Amino acid sequence: MEQTIQAKIEEVLTMIRPSLRMDGGGIEFAGYDEKTGVVSVKMQGACVGCPMSQITLKMGVEAALKDAIPSITEVVSV
Repeated sequence: MEQTIQAKIEEVLTMIRPSLRMDGGGIEFAGYDEKTGVVSVKMQGACVGCPMSQITLKMGVEAALKDAIPSITEVVSV
């Protein structure tokens, strides 16, 4: 049975979480809009309010998700 996009997103986030935890942060999947391809996530812990979190979000999380799931167009923090 083929994985849903949400399950694939969770799988990628599971691989990313240990790196975020090393810096005291975390990430939670908040939603996926199939029409726009936008994934919503909630940054947690030290990532909240950290100036580097936008870079982590775009260069790390978004890049990994787009690589694994081509239909994703953007990752946003909510």
